[in-house]
Amino acid sequence: MNNIQFPEFISSLSTDFVPIVQSEFSKEDYVDIDLSENNEALNHIDVTSSLAFEHYITAYLSNNKAKVAYGGYNENRGIYRRSTHFNQQDPETERNIHLGLDLWCAAGTSVHTPLDGVIHSFKNNNNFGDYGPTIILTHTFNETTFYTLYGHLTLESISKIKIGQEVKAGEKIAILGDATVNGDYAPHLHFQIINDIEEKFGDYPGVSNKRDLDFYLKNCPDPNLLLKI
Repeated sequence: MNNIQFPEFISSLSTDFVPIVQSEFSKEDYVDIDLSENNEALNHIDVTSSLAFEHYITAYLSNNKAKVAYGGYNENRGIYRRSTHFNQQDPETERNIHLGLDLWCAAGTSVHTPLDGVIHSFKNNNNFGDYGPTIILTHTFNETTFYTLYGHLTLESISKIKIGQEVKAGEKIAILGDATVNGDYAPHLHFQIINDIEEKFGDYPGVSNKRDLDFYLKNCPDPNLLLKI
């Protein structure tokens, strides 16, 4: 990387907005959303219910005349307490800090890779509150290899792909799933950039605890450095 840092390298790969869901959506179709513990509106809905949460997202999009709500990188969230997959007694080890960028939009929305790459791995991570069907891509530019992760997809998205399969920038690689398959969430894409995949296969932590946060923020920079929403 010629002595530049990984976040700067990621930012250098694009100069303008990169669509990653429904390629015809423009940048003006996006609105940012706060799903942190600071959002008091979440205190008035049952976040343990994917249906109630989906109604909240749908209303938010409608009120903002938007098609995609995005955000969540390095966001401390309370919504993970509903799942034993994340929830632990020790506040230092409870995983509640989000490491990717979430793009909330309708189930059935197409997912597109922002860069050329190959399929590294895929898996149905079907724990309650987990990613559900997930794809990880490998990318190599200027002799630097890194990875992107796409979570909360349909089962069909991982049914006919193969490890090592090439994909081109802008190519449709998946479809967003609904709550019956995506870990019981309102439909959305979890998009994450990973420097060192650590020999993981079809999965990588998308939520950190406080103890490990410094490592994960360095290993997983803000995806919006690339997407530029």
